[in-house]
Amino acid sequence: MEELEEGLLMQPWARLQLAENSLLAKAYITRQGYALLVSDLQQVWHEQADACVVSQRAKELNKRLTAPPAALLCHLDELLRPLLKDTACPGKVSFVCDHVGEALILRVRSELSGLPFYWNFYCILASPSLVSQHLIRPLMGMSLALQCQVRELATMLRMKDLEIQDYQESGAVLSRDRLKTEPFEENSFLEQFMVEKLPEACGVGDGRPFVMNLQSLYMAVTRQEIQVRQKHPGSGDPQLSSSTSPQGTENQLLNEPEEPVSSAPSLPVPEKEPTGPSGPVQRPQLSKVKRKKLRGLFS
Repeated sequence: MEELEEGLLMQPWARLQLAENSLLAKAYITRQGYALLVSDLQQVWHEQADACVVSQRAKELNKRLTAPPAALLCHLDELLRPLLKDTACPGKVSFVCDHVGEALILRVRSELSGLPFYWNFYCILASPSLVSQHLIRPLMGMSLALQCQVRELATMLRMKDLEIQDYQESGAVLSRDRLKTEPFEENSFLEQFMVEKLPEACGVGDGRPFVMNLQSLYMAVTRQEIQVRQKHPGSGDPQLSSSTSPQGTENQLLNEPEEPVSSAPSLPVPEKEPTGPSGPVQRPQLSKVKRKKLRGLFS
């Protein structure tokens, strides 16, 4: 299921408006299964199902309908795709969201091959590692990227001010007074932003600003996260493995006990000591030198 996990991570968040429920959701569907993540900004729910689960659930919910799992998954993809793109769903399609205890059930009614088709997405509360992987770490990465972007822009503005100053000292005159600007002061700008713009900028609301404006950056950050994870197994850096393992998916968490066995961090230590450090190799040489000197003195 690693393909589903990485595929879901690469998907952008979309706004899901169902009657009175305003949700954020992302989904990834293949011929082998699907993965779904839903959040109301208070909690996060998740479901991941393979082709066997899809086939069994379809039989339970649709007694008269028989279809291969691949066809069912393709139909689910056709139903969810317009909904996640905030476009009109095909005719005779309805979505209902129900809360049952701590679980969330997304009920779907549609038609498949001229017959009624019913489907339920049974989403349970997502694990902390999954929330970290899809929200906390990407949002932290986005914050750092935006901070770096602000610093670069501030540097460019200071360079532009120096360029304008050089023009003025050379006798250049601004032809239109309305284009005149004051030299950029970063500290004053930040203080003014905190007072005037921050309250409006922090208006999360139902998640619409995040979905509308930041998904390209979100996908760039998650793509970078996957690239680092793919390069990591070959790097053999124990510090990287310890820092990236907590946010891994369920399959990766299951594989964590296997990594020490394959890499054997405790075994290479005695292997590297005689070849890498010079201490253990030089000790027998020093003892030989002392013996030679002792023999020379006694002789």
